[in-house]
Amino acid sequence: MLRLSLPLRLHLSLVIVVGTALLKYHAWYWLTAYGAIAFMWAVLLRVPIRKLTGLLGAELIFLSFLALPLGWERASFLLVRSLICLITMNSFLLTLPPHSFGIALKSLPVPGGLKESLLLSGQYIEILLDEVTRMQRAAQLRGMNGNAGWLRYTSAAMIGSLYLRSLERAERVYAAMVARGYQGTLPVDSTLRAKERFVVLAACAIAICLTLTSYQMSSSNLITHN
Repeated sequence: MLRLSLPLRLHLSLVIVVGTALLKYHAWYWLTAYGAIAFMWAVLLRVPIRKLTGLLGAELIFLSFLALPLGWERASFLLVRSLICLITMNSFLLTLPPHSFGIALKSLPVPGGLKESLLLSGQYIEILLDEVTRMQRAAQLRGMNGNAGWLRYTSAAMIGSLYLRSLERAERVYAAMVARGYQGTLPVDSTLRAKERFVVLAACAIAICLTLTSYQMSSSNLITHN
């Protein structure tokens, strides 16, 4: 795995996700550029491919129910953009040491209340990933081997069961945290060093250039057609 600090990995992942999410609709060339960046990010972090594909399959099935009613052309762009964002964030989450997401969140310049919400969201995501692994193992024990078997197993009902089970576990985890003295903050510090801040600023500059260019080129094409 690429040796980067947790705050730096989180900031770079967020830069890729935010830049991709703000792209102009139907800007396929720039979406392809972000796709290549997300793929390289996953390779650098050495994410487990089997876990990544299994998680992406479950998430894309859920997203397809929301996107397909918008029409095939619009849905295809939204699904590809969502796939790039999911690859980036899942690569970050799947390569985290156990129970370290909250430490990485400490470096974000956000209010304390929002940071507490993000911390609890991070704990929930870890629980969700663990529940996905358990459901995959249960599917394999029932003879559903391979990616096709897992996709048949992942129906709308099973996705609902996944979130219900993960919510129940999240409530138990939060109760255990409160019992151990949790008050919304972690007793650790996690800040970016000077070199890491420069890397984040450079990544932000690249993302801003790509995203703004997608709007400028779309406007130019519209003027040309008119």
